[in-house]
Amino acid sequence: MEELLIALAQGLVEEPSAVSVKIDEPDEEGVTHYHLHVAPDDMGRVIGKQGRIAKAIRTIMKSAAIHSHKKISVDIDE
Repeated sequence: MEELLIALAQGLVEEPSAVSVKIDEPDEEGVTHYHLHVAPDDMGRVIGKQGRIAKAIRTIMKSAAIHSHKKISVDIDE
């Protein structure tokens, strides 16, 4: 899952080396939180107009999580 998120983000940004993911332990509801970190200049590329790219990233990640019988949440941080 982490590799998929990194691959998606690195394909969008100008500074792929700045992309990193922090994973929190599952909470009481079993949801694992993924925190995507990108360079400040690349935030707009990852979020997109009106958040469309961010929504697409979350949709892809949730689809992959369902396939793996997991629950996830993706947050995009600077």
